[in-house]
Amino acid sequence: MQTKLILPARDPLPDAYRLRLDDTCYVRRQPERQYEGRFFPHRYFVLSDVCRPPSISPRVLTVSPVTNMTKPQTGCLHDYQLTTEDMKTLESADAFVINGAGMEGFLDKVIKKQKNLKVVDASKDIDLLSENGEQNPHVWLSVTAAIQQVKNITEQLKAADPQHADAYQANSDQYVNKLENLKKEMHAALDNVPNKDIVTFHEAFPYFAKEFGLNIISVIEREPGTEPTPTELEATIQQVNVLPVKVLFTEPQYSPSAAETIARETGAKIYTLDPVVTGQADDSAFNAYIDTMHKNMETLKKALQ
Repeated sequence: MQTKLILPARDPLPDAYRLRLDDTCYVRRQPERQYEGRFFPHRYFVLSDVCRPPSISPRVLTVSPVTNMTKPQTGCLHDYQLTTEDMKTLESADAFVINGAGMEGFLDKVIKKQKNLKVVDASKDIDLLSENGEQNPHVWLSVTAAIQQVKNITEQLKAADPQHADAYQANSDQYVNKLENLKKEMHAALDNVPNKDIVTFHEAFPYFAKEFGLNIISVIEREPGTEPTPTELEATIQQVNVLPVKVLFTEPQYSPSAAETIARETGAKIYTLDPVVTGQADDSAFNAYIDTMHKNMETLKKALQ
């Protein structure tokens, strides 16, 4: 029996697929391959043969190779427009796992076209942050929320595919343990940094800041990829000038030109924080979320001394 699921990617689900919320992926039916308890990274997958529950030891899941539905460097999906190919892929899916919290602006179109498609909401019952009446969907940048997303996906997949419930739960438990260890390490490193005020590139980091006690005093671009107005630029320059430690954080997915302008005017140093929205869906990415969050931790430790 073949089970096809569309799943997120940053680091969720069985310890064989990784939840990294931004690239959309699917799999075509190909000769079976085996992956030992690991998560693939990227935003949504259609997983073919999410496997018969493994016989416990060794834990091996049989899945089909994963192909990105969107390009690996798509970035945040706020304004993503579904293609005809996307809709064809969804037609063959049994479940569609979304980040939720308003990230997928195209979701209404999907539901309208695919009325029987099971939608799994990774952000179900997570307390969301809002600004100016708009919910912020970047919940995965809180490790605590990422753990809850894994659990949400697991429970909803178990309900949708009870034949493989044990496999989902076993893999989820293993991955949650990894995330719990990451959470402890990051809190130990960041809870007591001497400086807490930061300027981020765009509004991706409020959940991260809340988790680790940081204060975002300004963002460089309200909409990623859209240059700040002269008024916004001047306001940010004034805010940076009064900081005891002048640091700016760009994101690898976007041009740093606006940050460079602010740095020239203020003498601020520029560092990079990765919102974990791009990457590859291959063997090099099994620990992509954890590895990227480690890099963010080390960057902040250095920048905020």
